[in-house]
Amino acid sequence: MGRKKKEGSMLPSLKEGADGEESIYKRPYAGINCRPPGRPRNSYSRGSVDPKKITRVQSSASLEEIETTDCLFRAGVKTTQGSRKRDSQESSDEEMTESGWETDLEGDEPEDTFDITGKSTYVEACKAYGVVPISYFLRFMNEAEVSMMHHGLGPQGAKAIAVCLVTNTTIVKLNLKDNSLEGDGGRAMAAMLKENCYITEIDLSDNKLGVRGAKGIASMLKENISLVKLVLSGNNFEDQAAKYVAKGILFAQKLEILDLSHNKMGDLSGEVLGSAIAQNICLQELNLSWNHVRGAGSVAIAIGLGGNIVLKVIDLSYNGFEKDGASALGDALKVNFTLVELNVSHNRIGTEGAIAIAMGLKENTVLKVLNISYNPMQGAGCYGVLKVLQDNPKTAMESLDFSGITVNKDFLSLLRVVKQYLPDLEVTYDGNEVVKVKSKAPPIEKLKSYMKENDLEVMNFLEKVDLENTSINLQEFQDAVKNVGVPLSDTEHKQLMDFLDKDKDGEIRFSVLNELLKS
Repeated sequence: MGRKKKEGSMLPSLKEGADGEESIYKRPYAGINCRPPGRPRNSYSRGSVDPKKITRVQSSASLEEIETTDCLFRAGVKTTQGSRKRDSQESSDEEMTESGWETDLEGDEPEDTFDITGKSTYVEACKAYGVVPISYFLRFMNEAEVSMMHHGLGPQGAKAIAVCLVTNTTIVKLNLKDNSLEGDGGRAMAAMLKENCYITEIDLSDNKLGVRGAKGIASMLKENISLVKLVLSGNNFEDQAAKYVAKGILFAQKLEILDLSHNKMGDLSGEVLGSAIAQNICLQELNLSWNHVRGAGSVAIAIGLGGNIVLKVIDLSYNGFEKDGASALGDALKVNFTLVELNVSHNRIGTEGAIAIAMGLKENTVLKVLNISYNPMQGAGCYGVLKVLQDNPKTAMESLDFSGITVNKDFLSLLRVVKQYLPDLEVTYDGNEVVKVKSKAPPIEKLKSYMKENDLEVMNFLEKVDLENTSINLQEFQDAVKNVGVPLSDTEHKQLMDFLDKDKDGEIRFSVLNELLKS
């Protein structure tokens, strides 16, 4: 027969089954749905579970959020260590527990020691979910940083780990990259993060989380108050998943670094993400590289960037911003006063797009790093960006990257002028088109000029040479010239050696060398 529930009790309600026995509705345990066992009868059988040994953690995760096929309590998961043998039946007098349930246990019975390591919980959870415990995790689960990349956890393995992490207080950085967590595993980790307030960084990249995982992550970000860095790259997020990610960004409370690179988010994703970026008040670094954002999506992200007041670093490389997206970025740079690093490399930005970005830089006073490399903007686009820096005395620019773009002589001439105003500016470019002017002075004359300017004698080149010989090996002499620091290119070194070795025997007499260098 069913037991009476004390009035005001907070435990799940009971209902009478067809066979007269009690049954309990499913409820989440540590973010994972489970079915706690019925309260034991007056006498215990071997292997029965003492309800005093079961920690029932209240979770904000709903049944809809975490659905599992296995029940954690079905295996009798315990959060205490050790066990006691029962040699006789318990007294039939029932006492009320703290939760309001009747119990047959003696009130003065000594309690087991609490398992602060969580290892027992993890092992039992693995049994419940039918997975093999990861020995690496057991060894390091009490370290501050745990890296478990490529361990093949799968959804069930993730659920087992999530159970013990709910109450873990030592791990602050967790790396679960490439573990095939899929949607269910991702949702289990998300439910855990709703309860765990110690983990500040987690890497869930390359786990095929998909829409289901994205939905769980979004729900978690609304509640979590400790997570600072979240890596979600390579999870097959498309436009539908991006809608949930955008909601997470919009309501995130503490998140500062978010990596969404290497996904499949397109134009629709750009539109919803742009709106979220504009309203977010905590994100400082955002990586959207290697996605499919083009057209209206790229414009929306740029507009969102213009409205953002906290973002400092954004990576938009390997998308398709082209002219429209670049023009919108130029407008954003005119009004954004927090962004310090912008990467728009590999975005098919032509000369017009580059000039539009340059117009934004004309009024910008905070951007320090601009990577616009590998775009078909040609030398004219590079020149336009550099020219604007010359006209903006308040620019904060420290690094310009034009890699993969051929510049011309006009660009180099302007660069020399700009460097006078910004001596610390670092500029990277591809100068294949530039014709290098060869020195008119032959290498022997450059060597003699260098010796005169630095008060060097022939003997300075012969410090490591055996002076008992009457000649010197040309290779030894060439090494000596390089060690002294004579500014000759490899080609000029070869020309110098050919000039000195007129008879092609690889040697030169000291007397001849002395005459050549003093003449």
